[in-house]
Amino acid sequence: MMTICLNARTIAAAAALATAGLAISAQAQDAKTGQSFVDNFDRIDRKVWYISDGWDNGAHQNCTWSKTQVKVANGVLDLTFEKGAGKTRDYICGEIQTRKRFGYGTYEARIKTATGSGLNSAFFTYIGPTDKKPHDEIDFEVLGKDSGKVQVNQYISAKGGNEKLIDIAGGADAAFNDYAFIWEKTRLRYFVNGTLVQEVTDPSKIPVNDQKIFFSLWGSDTFTDWMGKFEYQDPARMQIDRVAFTAPDEKCVFPESVTCVLN
Repeated sequence: MMTICLNARTIAAAAALATAGLAISAQAQDAKTGQSFVDNFDRIDRKVWYISDGWDNGAHQNCTWSKTQVKVANGVLDLTFEKGAGKTRDYICGEIQTRKRFGYGTYEARIKTATGSGLNSAFFTYIGPTDKKPHDEIDFEVLGKDSGKVQVNQYISAKGGNEKLIDIAGGADAAFNDYAFIWEKTRLRYFVNGTLVQEVTDPSKIPVNDQKIFFSLWGSDTFTDWMGKFEYQDPARMQIDRVAFTAPDEKCVFPESVTCVLN
């Protein structure tokens, strides 16, 4: 996320922290976290995934989360954005998140992003004040205004400012691409299509709290400096072919995993 623009999770976290007076000092990861898995989205397992429905993340978001915008077809998870009657918005959009939290390990997803200025296709991990934790987050975000790049970023105790733009050959919305990050206590590495594109070793810039895995497609009329002018034309679609988590020191959970390649 660009420093000049706060996203929905940042705004919500700041408000909650101010209200509740939560300490944002670093906390250790929980002992109980999710186990290694791979999901090829033959169906949506409701024991694994929670579908956001009936709310939005703030005034900057011009769509309401709707379960109708989250579907599986032909082994692919579709998150869609289109005109529709949300509670307070003219558009409806899709988001899905894991019910469990996950700690250090390898996170991977194969994604084709949405097209359209003002839209954000995101694969990220997040935890925050609603879970009685500081705001920690690790991001891949593709902005529809320029689908030739993906932005990587991380938040530690609600502090961001670690953005880097990575080129996506052929465009993130033209075909499926592989996004991965390996999160360790002393290092965080981002990969695109198996290539290392960013490495973080400064401990102050590496999250410490275990987090939930999210996929979301949303839009904004107000974040024009960051997301571009909102220009809706047709129903937009973000597609996720696969997601996986591999815990440290465990075997890779699918053959193309960066964990297999690196080991």
